[in-house]
Amino acid sequence: MRLSFIPQEDKFFELFTQAGNNLVKIADALVDLLENWTNIEAKVQLITDLERAGDAVTHEIAALLHKSFVTPFDREDISILAHTLDDVADFVHAAADAMFIYRITRPTERSQELAAVIREAAGEIAKALPLLRRRKDLTKVFASCVELNRLENKADRISRQALGELFEDTKDTAYIIKWREIYEHMEIATDRAEDVANVLEGIALKNA
Repeated sequence: MRLSFIPQEDKFFELFTQAGNNLVKIADALVDLLENWTNIEAKVQLITDLERAGDAVTHEIAALLHKSFVTPFDREDISILAHTLDDVADFVHAAADAMFIYRITRPTERSQELAAVIREAAGEIAKALPLLRRRKDLTKVFASCVELNRLENKADRISRQALGELFEDTKDTAYIIKWREIYEHMEIATDRAEDVANVLEGIALKNA
């Protein structure tokens, strides 16, 4: 593993830790939105602000990558990891934004379950990212990758159940279209979390 303790290189790890912590914040905000269905506009705005903060970290990683001659691991892996982390936040934001735009009157039980899975996944990602800093810790990443795969499978089951119930419980076409989109955004957020796991696994295998 091409590791150096020069400040610029170490900055990559700091930024990935920031990205992971931001994912936890945005996932917590989504859970709060769905579990405590009040002050909707303010809560969606918070999620929007957190998504923008994640964008800023992604841009900072890209800028640092552009000007760095030496990087802690493969440049392509750094770029893919940064953008995949950003994708998770983007789809959390898309789900919350759709709820606000469509004037959802109350959350569904399945949306609350999906939000809880997203929060678990964000926590697992935030736990795994600091392990990239030290070569001796890289093998510990594999446990988080397994857990993220499990969570994606769980979210997939919930999403399928949610869609089935949606078509069984109502004939309101507008309601179905709205919730189908929201469920899709939430399920894709967990797909992207699994993508993060795949990138982390690749980095660990190459460098451990």
